[in-house]
Amino acid sequence: MNELVQTELKKIFNGRFSTSESTRANYARGEDTYEPVLSQAVVFPETNEEVSKILKLCNENKIPVVPFGTGTSLEGNAVGNSNGITISLEKMNKVLSVNAEDFDCRVQANVTRKQLNEYLREDGVFFPIDPGADAAIGGMASTSASGTMAVKYGTMRTVISGLTVVLANGEIIKTGSRTKKSSAGYNLTNLFIGSEGTLGIITEVQVRLSPIPESIMSAVCYFPDLDSAVQTAQEVIQYGIPIARIEMLNKDQMEISIKYSKLENIKASPTLFFEFHGSESSNKEAIKLVEELSKNNGGGDFKWAVSLEERNKLWQARHDVYWSVKALGNNMKVYSTDVCVPISNLVECISWAEKEVKKHDLIAPMVGHVGDGNFHSIILFDPNDKEKQKKIRKYSDDLISKALELEGTITGEHGIGLQKKHYLLKEHPDNIPVMKSIKRSLDENNIMNPGKVFDLN
Repeated sequence: MNELVQTELKKIFNGRFSTSESTRANYARGEDTYEPVLSQAVVFPETNEEVSKILKLCNENKIPVVPFGTGTSLEGNAVGNSNGITISLEKMNKVLSVNAEDFDCRVQANVTRKQLNEYLREDGVFFPIDPGADAAIGGMASTSASGTMAVKYGTMRTVISGLTVVLANGEIIKTGSRTKKSSAGYNLTNLFIGSEGTLGIITEVQVRLSPIPESIMSAVCYFPDLDSAVQTAQEVIQYGIPIARIEMLNKDQMEISIKYSKLENIKASPTLFFEFHGSESSNKEAIKLVEELSKNNGGGDFKWAVSLEERNKLWQARHDVYWSVKALGNNMKVYSTDVCVPISNLVECISWAEKEVKKHDLIAPMVGHVGDGNFHSIILFDPNDKEKQKKIRKYSDDLISKALELEGTITGEHGIGLQKKHYLLKEHPDNIPVMKSIKRSLDENNIMNPGKVFDLN
C-alpha cells in the first residue's frame, strides 16, 4: 500500500484506520487451520458510501481488499492479504427496517443472527438460518451458509430476497426486491450469495423471516449403530414428515459433548437430535410417525427436553461441537469436512466415512445436518505432526471423491475459501472458465479477496 493511499484513508477514517500489528493480527484469519496473514492495514467503515470510497481508491491503485465480518469462517475465506487491506464491517451492525406483516427485514452486513433474533423478539417472527456460530448475516450470505434448520427453512439462498453490494470500482448496486417473486432480469442476488467477497462486498441484506411456531418440541433418540440413525433420518425426509431439525452425532462425538457441555442423563451412543416446529396437534402427529420410524430401525424411546432451558442446553451442546473437539488437547487445531450428498446416498457416504476414519487412525468425531444430506468429520490434529496431516489430507481427498461419486458436492455450507480450491476444480471443471469470466468483468484488477475460491491467473 503506497503512502498516498494510506494518507488518504487516514484522512477519511481518522481513528477508524489502523496499521498497528495487534489490530491487524485480530483480523488476519477466521476459525480455520491457516496461519494468520496480516494485511497492511484494517479499515472500519460505517456506511455504504465509506465502503465505496475505500474500494474506489484501492481499485485505482490495484490494492487487494479482504472483507471481514465476525471471523467464524472455516475454509480460509477471511485470511488476510499481506499486500492489501482488510475491511472490517463490524461497525455496520444496524437493523435498518422490519416489516413483520410481510415477514421480511433489511440489515447491515455485520448484524449477527442472535442480534437480529433478539431485536425481533416482540414481533412474532424470527430469522431461521442457524449455522451454530453467531455469524454475521453478510458473512453468511457470502458463504451461502445454512446450518441446523435448513431441512425446514432452507439456506441463505432461500431466505435472501435482495442485497446491497459495493463493486470493486466503488459502484453501489441494489439487487432483488422485497417481493415474494420477480422475473426482472438476471438473478444477481444469487450471483453474490456464495461469492465470498470475490465479486464485491455485501453491505446490506434483505432477508425473509418466519413466524415463531406455536409449539417447539425437542428430543434425542439413541441408536445401536450409526447406520440405523442415518437410515431413520433418511426415511423421515423421504416420507415427507414435517420436521425443523434432524442432527446426527456419532458415539465418539456424544462422549465428547457429554463431558464438554455437562449433559446429564444422556447416553454416549449414536444419536439423533430432533426438533419439531408447528401447532401442537401437527407436532404430535409428526412425532408419532418419527418415533415409529426410529423404533423400526432399533432406536430407543425419545428423551424429551421438557423446558426451554433443557432445549437450549441440548442445542448449545450441538453448536459447541467444534470447541468440544478442540478442547481435547492443548495447542491443537481442528479441520472440518463439509460434504453433502443426495439424501438417498447419505447412509452409504457416512458409513464409508466412519470406516475410513478408523482406517487412518484419526480423532474425527462426526456430526451432521442429516435432514439435508450434509455431514462433518471434526478432525483434531497437532499442527507439528506432519504425518498426521498427510493422513488427514488423504482422508479428505478420498471423502471428496466419494461424495462426488455419489452425486454430491464438496461443500454444503462452508464455502471454498483457500482450503477447497482444488476440490472445486474436481466438482466443476467446466464452470471455472465461466466463473473467471464473471470475476474479470466485475473486478478487472483482481482486488476483491484475490486467491479465494479459485486462482484467476
